[in-house]
Amino acid sequence: MRVAVVDMGSNSTRLLVVDVAGDGATMLERRTTVTRLAEGVDRTGRLSDEAIGRVERALAEYRNVIEDLHAETTIGVLTSATRDAANGEEFVARVRDVYRIDARVIAGQEEARLTFRGATYGRQDIEHTAVVDIGGGSTEIVTGGGFGTSLQMGVVRFSERHLHHDPPQPEELQELTAAVREVLAASLPARPGVNALIAVAGTATTAAAIAHDVEPYDPDRVHGAHIATGDLEEILARLAILPLAERREVRGLHPDRAPTIVAGIAILLECTRAFGLDELEISEHDLLLGAALEEMDRRAGTG
Repeated sequence: MRVAVVDMGSNSTRLLVVDVAGDGATMLERRTTVTRLAEGVDRTGRLSDEAIGRVERALAEYRNVIEDLHAETTIGVLTSATRDAANGEEFVARVRDVYRIDARVIAGQEEARLTFRGATYGRQDIEHTAVVDIGGGSTEIVTGGGFGTSLQMGVVRFSERHLHHDPPQPEELQELTAAVREVLAASLPARPGVNALIAVAGTATTAAAIAHDVEPYDPDRVHGAHIATGDLEEILARLAILPLAERREVRGLHPDRAPTIVAGIAILLECTRAFGLDELEISEHDLLLGAALEEMDRRAGTG
């Protein structure tokens, strides 16, 4: 079955077209556009017209790709920004009607579960594995031991809350780090029983691209890459002292991610520290693949 999945997240709008069969999944097309749907939501409680417009331009492009690849079904998931916005359901209805995407808002726990399923696809031993997905408005953390949570902590939300200068001032970075640690300390189990951490989505893949000098971006080189906490510390220190214009020029960093990458790397680093690990693994498999696998199960009557 050929499935197209569109994730209208808080920072990015993403597309995956995949052939899913009983013996595995074959990725046909993957696209990402930074659309910042969550911009201003933390302050106003609404999706802005400008943010909606950016997402709709991406959806128009993706609709053409989906049709060219003859996907049998197209599903869409919307996450933190739309969950939090007063006009979220109105936007979902437009996505369904105008772009013919079977879209729905998913709760944070479901987002975490689907992300874990996608990130651990094809792995045998996942009991002591944790997966972290840092988005624009929220961060999902789930472990093979059964723990899962969705935290109101994302790169757009925390950039808007804590980083107000260009480049950020030292006290702003300290405040950001303290806020991340506070959220994690209040949420993670005291003994998580985790010996491996997999990170997915844009912040994580960008960190791998910078750490391993992947320019232009190559998903085959990023998928499965490992990053030491020391390297994350170095990346954060380097990016935090650069003004936005110079940050946009950093190798491995897409210019559209430059405004929020400092908060993203800070969250990624603190998540790794919170599990007591000295490295993490990056995966290109995430919520999109998890949602595609779930759709296959649903249609087969096994989900």
